[in-house]
Amino acid sequence: MNDLHTIGDLVRHHIRDIPDYPQPGILFKDITPLLADATAFAQVIEALCAPWRNHQPRIDKVVGIEARGFILAAPVALALDVGFVPVRKLGKLPAATHTQAYDLEYGEETLEVHQDAFTQGERVLLIDDVLATGGTVEAAGQLIRAAGGVVVGASVLLEITALDARARLGELSVHSLLAV
Repeated sequence: MNDLHTIGDLVRHHIRDIPDYPQPGILFKDITPLLADATAFAQVIEALCAPWRNHQPRIDKVVGIEARGFILAAPVALALDVGFVPVRKLGKLPAATHTQAYDLEYGEETLEVHQDAFTQGERVLLIDDVLATGGTVEAAGQLIRAAGGVVVGASVLLEITALDARARLGELSVHSLLAV
């Protein structure tokens, strides 16, 4: 990891803060510098996979949450040799869907997943870039359960601990590469 000693150091080094985006008062965590560094990106994908490689029972599918979660989840699914399922914003999926509204730090959003995305009881790993309030992960979990899946856990690049998402997510096993 070059002169960076931990995966957290690597993540911290490759994420830049963008103040007042997408609206005043929000400090946006931009992951594009990380994605542009092939070595760092590969190390992050491996670190997101690591806690789940030998998980028992085995993970069946990986869910990526729109939009930046897709970028991380698809290579995680490939590395774990399982399928990838997108959880998208309302109106983006072509077949019959389950929908779930939730609150963001700065508004409200609705997510959806195809009704046939999972067979009954499939074990699912959630991947996203940032865990803030936990609303997005919670909504995605509700969608997975509505479609017949079982949420095994979540891996995220960055967790903003001051927003206390873990309290909202209860017993869900959450692995974050960097907590700030």
